[in-house]
Amino acid sequence: MKRLLLGALLVALASCTNGGVVGGSGGSGGIGVMTVDVNLTLHTDGYLPDTITVPVGSSIRFTNSDGFAHTATLIPGATSFPSGSPFSASAQTQSGTVLSQPWSSGALQAGSSSQTITVDAPGTYLFGCFFHYGAPMRGTIVAQ
Repeated sequence: MKRLLLGALLVALASCTNGGVVGGSGGSGGIGVMTVDVNLTLHTDGYLPDTITVPVGSSIRFTNSDGFAHTATLIPGATSFPSGSPFSASAQTQSGTVLSQPWSSGALQAGSSSQTITVDAPGTYLFGCFFHYGAPMRGTIVAQ
């Protein structure tokens, strides 16, 4: 319960500052894990925050607090969001663990979380939901 409350607090703090840097506590001075809340019902953009800035070396985990299944899937090499969905059915299967390589949370059911994605390289990374890309359910990760 404490972990859930801490995660909710980090998400709330990050959403107060658009693109804010979020750190956490790790074992021996680690950078921590940024949790992105996925909820199409409560957040009009689908992800909260929809843009995050994270330090290289940190980690990201997507958590679905919505009643619908969602994915968070990288759009490899994209510099802008394509007008149509760029995803194949493979986005529904969890894959990848580093930000700079193709990854997907897989279909996250209500109350579930993704694997941890390690922020391994600086850059801007675009991602979206396989099921709700046109909603638009899209987000941006800025790694510095």
